[in-house]
Formats: sequence, C-alpha cells, structure tokens
Amino acid sequence: MKKSFRFMFAVLIVALLVSCSSAQDKTGWPDQLRFMAGPPGGNWFALGTALSEMWTGAGLPQTTSSSGGGVSNILNAHARRGDLGFSVTSLLGAALKGEADFKGRTVNNAVIMCNLYTQYTYFIMRKDFAEKNGIKSVEDIIAKKLPMRFATLKPGTSSEFVIKALFDKGYGFDYKKTFQDWGGSVEYASYDGGADLLADNHLDCFAFSIGKIASTVMNIESQVDVVLLPVGQEALDKLANEYGTVTLTIDPGIYKSVPEGAEPVKVVGDYTCIVIRKDLPESLVYELNKAIWEHKNELVAAVKDMAELEPSIALPEKVPAHEGSVKFWSELNK
Repeated sequence: MKKSFRFMFAVLIVALLVSCSSAQDKTGWPDQLRFMAGPPGGNWFALGTALSEMWTGAGLPQTTSSSGGGVSNILNAHARRGDLGFSVTSLLGAALKGEADFKGRTVNNAVIMCNLYTQYTYFIMRKDFAEKNGIKSVEDIIAKKLPMRFATLKPGTSSEFVIKALFDKGYGFDYKKTFQDWGGSVEYASYDGGADLLADNHLDCFAFSIGKIASTVMNIESQVDVVLLPVGQEALDKLANEYGTVTLTIDPGIYKSVPEGAEPVKVVGDYTCIVIRKDLPESLVYELNKAIWEHKNELVAAVKDMAELEPSIALPEKVPAHEGSVKFWSELNK
C-alpha cells in the first residue's frame, strides 16, 4: 500500500513539474502573431496564408497573414509593427549594415528565423524584342544601351532590392535613371500585372525574384514567347561580395523557354527566409520552427519550393538567427 502511494505521489509530482515547465515555456508569448507575407499573386502570399493557418491549427498563437515586402517586413519586425515575415537573407545583411534601402536606419531587432528555399531572380524578355535587338543576356542590354520598357516589383520588395543592388554593385549604375536616359521606361507592377503587361506588349522586359519552380513564370510563358536572360559571372561575383548572394542556374526542362538541351541560365541566387523579431521568446520561436518542420509536407502542397527545406540550409552563415531557431535546427543537425 505504501509503495503504491509513493508511486502515485511520484507520478503526481512529475505531472506538476511538467505542467509548470509548460507554463513557464509560454512566458511572454503574445496572444496573436502578425505574419507579413508578400505581394498578391506570388509564392510568398500563398505560403504566408498556409503558414498562418498551420501555426494557428497547431495550437500556437493565432496568426494572421497580410501582404508585405522584403524591405518593409524587416523594418516592421524591427519596429514591432509586425512579428515575423518573409524576406531574403541578403536583404537582412544589408539592413544590419545600414546599406542600400536601409541607409540611415538602425535595424537591431530583426533576425533570421530560418531559411526556407532558394530564391531566383528572373529577367524575362519578350522573344520577339530580344531577337529584333540581338539580346541574349543582361550584358547585351547594357552594351547596346538598349531603350526598353522595363518593369519590376515596387520599391520595398525583395525583387526591387535585388534588381537595384545588381545594377548598382554589379554594373555600377542606377538602373531607373540609366534606363530612362537610354530612352526607355521603368515602372512597377505586381506579379500578375507585370505578366499581363508583358503578354499585351506593353513591356519588353519584366524582372523579379521568386522560387525555383515559379507558376508566375509558367503563366507568362503560356501567354507569350519569352527568353530568360542570364547574368554575367563578373556581376554575380561583385554582388555576392557585397551582400552574400550566390550564383544559381535555371536548369533546362523546368520552363518552356529553357528546354531540355539548352544551356543553364545563370541568375542571382538567394534564400527566401522568415525574418522575426529578436525580442520574441526563445521557446515560442523554437515551437514555430518545429511546426514548420513537422508540417513540411502540407506546406509543400501550397508552394512546391518548400521541398528544399532541410536542416542544413535553415540557419544562414553570414547573418544572425534567433536563439530559438539556433536551438531547434542545431538539435536536428546533431
């Protein structure tokens, strides 16, 4: 009888300890999380909705999702106007240095939660315009000082940042001013809007950043014949030295405009990441990462590029990550 009582007492103590530990783990957790996604029509917008619904359904704080952009999401996380959101890893690197879109701004409350998948920057040109002007690369545009109708996503997005940084660091000029000086035009559009403008012959070239297998690119190809322009290695290397980008290739067979047997197309590469407030509790950020990993297959159904997520890429090498993220992904890497 005494042994049975002691056993039950021990079980009760353990249960109480677990309960207290669980309550302590949630100290400082907000009742709601504000997730900042991307422009409507892109992978970020779709994935932001999927992530928010997943976290809410997994018993974590109720999470709302709104549109956003790579630059504004970092600034809003830093200022606590949002809790976490999408960006690209090199953009946070620029923010922490106070460079590019972040000149004169201090950013010290935004860190990486995790890298999710590779991000590709596409230069998509109408095939008839490219053939008429003998354009086979971004370098050809510059060599010919080609007047063209150019568009990218609006300032404040990661796409516009990468485009601006590439021409600034890789080629040494301000793309908007220079393209206009050459007799061309520059405008800003959404993914869907730019695709329509290209198809309707109101644009010659549309450039933006998105994942490896992008429905936006396939949508453009279904409406008009296009070419995907490569970027020269020298410019790619210069940008990499400044902001830690990488060289990626669009492999043949993914898109109609780069068929099997064609040369791979070199582009600016980066990682789509989640940027998060540094002052959120470690235990919460640990659980947010854990939920992503445990529900990876569901997220892949929303955006195929999520299949790339692995512990080996989750933590960046050159920019800081949240301590809760370091704890979770390091445990998986053991």
